[in-house]
Amino acid sequence: MTTMERRPDSRGKVRDIYDAGDNLLMVASDRISAFDYILPDEIPFKGEVLNRISAFWFNKFANLLPNHMVSIDPQEFPADFSDYEDYLAGRTMLVKKAEPIMVECIVRGYLTGSGKKTYDADGTVCGIKLPEGLVEASKLPEPLFTPSTKAAIGDHDENISYERCVELVGEDIASQLRDLSLSIYKAAADYAATRGIIIADTKFEFGIIDGKVTLIDECLTPDSSRFWPADSYEEGKVQPSYDKQYVRDWLKENWDFTGEAPELPAEVIEGTSARYREAYEIITGEKFVPLKSE
Repeated sequence: MTTMERRPDSRGKVRDIYDAGDNLLMVASDRISAFDYILPDEIPFKGEVLNRISAFWFNKFANLLPNHMVSIDPQEFPADFSDYEDYLAGRTMLVKKAEPIMVECIVRGYLTGSGKKTYDADGTVCGIKLPEGLVEASKLPEPLFTPSTKAAIGDHDENISYERCVELVGEDIASQLRDLSLSIYKAAADYAATRGIIIADTKFEFGIIDGKVTLIDECLTPDSSRFWPADSYEEGKVQPSYDKQYVRDWLKENWDFTGEAPELPAEVIEGTSARYREAYEIITGEKFVPLKSE
């Protein structure tokens, strides 16, 4: 079966969530969002790439902290989903239920994006003072933990200070979020460097499972991170990337961000899909062979 007729219990920007008793079934669709807009076009294989990259990192860092992954094998999913095995293959993860912590945990290792804008304005990134003389794509002296609020679909996330994070979730949880986010980022950045990739920044999400702060949602994917090829890295210019920056750039050039989001040209869809697949192959060291039907 190549479609999912069963209605999801909840739906995010790119994921459909199904209740599976003690667990949840998270289905990564091929939908794509940018600037907090869900675009009308889908990106072939995107959901499977996101899901399988997350599974790779969850397995790799299982010794650093707990995560919510149970399995990505459809044969291990609950029996009432067996009719949809072909559709679910590759793009779906069975996960433990968690109480989400409503803070997004962003780690920035390089100066780019919104951080570059605020740095140019007042020398800070999310209120953190940085040395003078940094330019686009400068490596920061140390990776920065810059949390944000987790907005509802259609709203914009808001950068907050660490102190505000403490007010929202308490000192104990806030310090764990900061320390875990930085430790995972540093470990991932060290590994990615051996694969010829710079992780410029990334976003983690956490929840509480069995009383412990646990890594949930996705992990170090092209949707939640900026991946730059190390061999072409040059400080002072915008870097090519393996993420959806291609889509963001096209939107900025071709849309005034009023009304409905426009359809993407075929070459942008195909180019973005190719970048996602290439990111999978470089990160995992494996050829991307689709597990699901398109």
